[in-house]
Amino acid sequence: MKYDVIPVKTKKATDAKIYTYILDNYQEIDINRTRPLVLICPGGGYEMTSDREAEAVAVQYLARGFHACVLRYSVVPARFPQALCELAWSVAYLREHAKEYGIREDRIIVSGFSAGGHLAASLGVFWDKEWLEKETGLSREQVKANGLLLSYPVITSGCYGHHASIENLIGRQENAELKEFLSLEDQVGEKVPPVFIWHTLTDQSVPVQNTLLFANALIKNHISMELHIFPEGLHGLSLANEETQIKKEGFGIQKRCQDWIDLAGKWIADL
Repeated sequence: MKYDVIPVKTKKATDAKIYTYILDNYQEIDINRTRPLVLICPGGGYEMTSDREAEAVAVQYLARGFHACVLRYSVVPARFPQALCELAWSVAYLREHAKEYGIREDRIIVSGFSAGGHLAASLGVFWDKEWLEKETGLSREQVKANGLLLSYPVITSGCYGHHASIENLIGRQENAELKEFLSLEDQVGEKVPPVFIWHTLTDQSVPVQNTLLFANALIKNHISMELHIFPEGLHGLSLANEETQIKKEGFGIQKRCQDWIDLAGKWIADL
């Protein structure tokens, strides 16, 4: 496995880094094999990036035959669109180095949890916009994700929104126009890539309506989508198993929700 730590290089100085988990090829099997890659954006309310939604998740994608990377993107005091520029740069970098890493250029999947889901979905709705091209200096085809894999994502800035995430992203000073702009259910168009999305009905922090609003917008725009709503589970489950539980709080195991990673793996394989 190739494990590298790659500094992200955007126009604005940043401490963001990509952590790569790249499977090796072997002569005995197929020395020229290429694989899909999942680029993971952990959650954390745009205040931090959660360890529980990083390496442990990457390892599960490796076990399913995919490459994985984790993006530790900028959080507060960084403001929009810094993290989005970092994600766009990361996709472009991985696409540029696809041959070196054995990545399928047309199978770079951006995955996000919670606020990281908002970041991933932001790239999904904004990748073809001229303003992002100007912000990054990268072409639209360089930064395009081939799929979005969203886990209990923050989507809306409206009444069902996770207000702390939006505040961390845009700052405390009221900016109604920007806040509305970042309500992503209203930004879905016909060029959003295919989406896999899951949530729990009892999410107490990011209501399931976030996913339902986004799903409804995807349906209206005829975007391919796979949606799973599990009946129980608190916010931030990650893999929902012992590997990612918070042991001291007895939180994070929800057996029904453990199915999502298998379902996601089948979705990637069928893209």
